[in-house]
Amino acid sequence: MYRDRAARFALCAAAAAIWTAVAAAQSIEPQPPQPSVPAPTVLADARKLIDSGQPAAAIETLRALDDRADPQVAELLGVGYYHANDAGRAIDTLTPVVQRLEPGSLERREAVQVLGLAHFLAGHLRESIPYLEETRPFLPDDIKLAYALGMAYAQTRQPAKARESFARTFRIRPDSAAAYLLAGEMMNRLELEDLAEAELKQAIRLDPKLPEAHYVLAQIAIFRSRLDEAIELLREELAINPAHAMALYRMGDVYSRRLEWNAAIATLQQSLWINPYFSGPYILLGKAYGRTGQPASAEQMLRRAIEYDPNNKSAHYLLAQLLQQAGRAEEAKGEFAIAERLQGDVK
Repeated sequence: MYRDRAARFALCAAAAAIWTAVAAAQSIEPQPPQPSVPAPTVLADARKLIDSGQPAAAIETLRALDDRADPQVAELLGVGYYHANDAGRAIDTLTPVVQRLEPGSLERREAVQVLGLAHFLAGHLRESIPYLEETRPFLPDDIKLAYALGMAYAQTRQPAKARESFARTFRIRPDSAAAYLLAGEMMNRLELEDLAEAELKQAIRLDPKLPEAHYVLAQIAIFRSRLDEAIELLREELAINPAHAMALYRMGDVYSRRLEWNAAIATLQQSLWINPYFSGPYILLGKAYGRTGQPASAEQMLRRAIEYDPNNKSAHYLLAQLLQQAGRAEEAKGEFAIAERLQGDVK
């Protein structure tokens, strides 16, 4: 669930950033008044309201016009809905009129752009792609647009197009090992593990010493409970980059899952020597020390984890259990209460 929320947040942030970049690049202004426009002054006023962050007022102004069937009025009304965070009405308003706007006009470009972003934000990824693709020639070097297209392609299971878009985002060749690695990273974030594995394995075929590729494959193996495979992949990553603190942490995690506490302790300590500011290894060390009869060391590790991450529910809960086992009931009660409160915050 957390990964899904993070992915959705990233998509929304990308869409907002694309709008800012595209609008600035196009400097969209109303076209000179045409005879068919019933109230050019009203259109100009509505545009100013949208540009000044008052889309609701712009919508009210445009809805007051008698001829809302006019494509230029409908176009600006759709833009207003988009800026008012009403993607559904933006789509409903712009879809019937986009083909009626003059090809190549700024209004047509804006309508296409907003339709792409509105579908994107509404989760209609497949529908967003043609509009975003039509916008791309106007902004061939815009990395935010390339990123959004890459995310849409990935989630509609078009890995080759996704890889090409991500490569454009990061200014690398789409047939390079680095491009396959980046595509695999992004697809893993989106929980598309099967696509991610294929990309990452091709990255390793192209460059067996490519940093990070084995590590991401190991993350997928851990997620799927293929622990022996994960250990081998992490060893390969550490052979390439022995200072990879997160690879050491993940290896400690695997050892913990296999109840190999001494191996876990050694590996997690190595991770902390490289990066002492991440709470994860401290939590696992607290658990490992507790399971090997070292309560003082366990308490020290868990309190250090809380120092770096005060809102970590697991750290407070494990510390509460440890204190309870030591007969320190009042202290344990306080930690259990914190853990329960944090659990409520998560919900």
